Amino acid sequence: MAFQPTVYLLASKKNGTLYIGVTSDPIKRIWQHKNKVADGFTQEYDVHRLVYYELFDDIEEAILREKRLKKWNRAWKIKLIEKSNPEWEDLWGRII
Repeated sequence: MAFQPTVYLLASKKNGTLYIGVTSDPIKRIWQHKNKVADGFTQEYDVHRLVYYELFDDIEEAILREKRLKKWNRAWKIKLIEKSNPEWEDLWGRII
């Protein structure tokens, strides 16, 4: 899966703080979040659990999707996560 445009949602815990990101290298980027190499919001709020992701063929499509998701209200984001991951499991093992 390395070098595949990906939109991802991280959470601090079930129903916790959420973070939405986009990357062309999901393994590297999410590893950075998990290992607190990525300075900023995710490090400060301990947001490291991969709870949702979408794969794209084109980075431009992924960026547009990320921008749309960031405008969603929290309830919609939670519903999106729980539709495919009702227990908020860490999906990191599925992408590595």
